[in-house]
Amino acid sequence: MPITAYNVKTKEKGVVMQNPVITQTKKGGYMAKGTCAKSGATLCALLSKEKALAAIESGEATKGF
Repeated sequence: MPITAYNVKTKEKGVVMQNPVITQTKKGGYMAKGTCAKSGATLCALLSKEKALAAIESGEATKGF
């Protein structure tokens, strides 16, 4: 299942993220950061630990922490 986010630039929900990199926040949460295919805007999405680790394991996203 691809990682999706809200695009602030185009105000579109459920935009599929290209080249997502998953990082860990200072408080221990997980965040995916990538780009939008249509507008080229940077997208960010907060993820649960299970979703983040599953995306890394499946090869859908790269590990950035």
